[in-house]
Amino acid sequence: MFTPIIRPDLMTSPAGPFLVAAELTQSEARAKSSHSHARGQLMGALSGLVSVGLDKHQWVVPAIHAIWIPPHCPHAVRSYGPFSGWSVFIAEERCAPLPREPRAILATPLLREAVRRAATWPGAALDPAQARVAEVILDELAASPAASLGLPLPEDPRLIRITDALAGDLADNRHLGQWAAWAGVAPRTLSRRFVAETGLTFAQWRQQARLLRALELIADGLPVTTIALELGYDNVSAFIDMFRRALGTTPGRYMADAAPENGRAAPGEHGRPGAL
Repeated sequence: MFTPIIRPDLMTSPAGPFLVAAELTQSEARAKSSHSHARGQLMGALSGLVSVGLDKHQWVVPAIHAIWIPPHCPHAVRSYGPFSGWSVFIAEERCAPLPREPRAILATPLLREAVRRAATWPGAALDPAQARVAEVILDELAASPAASLGLPLPEDPRLIRITDALAGDLADNRHLGQWAAWAGVAPRTLSRRFVAETGLTFAQWRQQARLLRALELIADGLPVTTIALELGYDNVSAFIDMFRRALGTTPGRYMADAAPENGRAAPGEHGRPGAL
């Protein structure tokens, strides 16, 4: 059973602070089915990885990134193995200047430190100093550009058949024509429908799916060589080149940056008042 780790009154009371935050460390996977809430939620990772299902998109939240979920937006949450992260819940009336659509962002050091401070607050009315820190969090969110950590899903049954098969085996290197024949659709139609329904070409969609899966495998601690082979790359260099083009860093450097920060005491198994 999923156990809420944020006091319900902090989420529902109009008299509560306009921003509440928490950190969470857990040793096992955690999952919550689709739900929504009146407050906007900014969810970030410190180590490990969590995925968020939003409408027709699947988003991953690897370490040092965060995802913004606007108020009343249905979403499901799943973590992969050991995970340490944080969540910020923002009152609906303060969400007007914030992004209207879900987005993944790179969590800046300033944002992470401000959230760490906010996670120590008891959930009472904010004093002037706390309110200033809370405003920094809102400013950082509003100013953050979107990061490409989402995977749009198609609706055409023929395309769904292909994407489901690829999700089950991302090492399958069949080209577009072969997939079109397998799904019983003309290659030109398949190419056109992929762009129309996902905004990505078939090749771009498969690369994005591989990138997101790579982030999950990195969170599981797998070696880079193993990840490259599991995703269908002929050699490690080709995988590293793809990863660098997509995220601006190598898998090895990403692993180092995503590791838990040295010298920081992790919060308890259930964290401070707050939630994923």
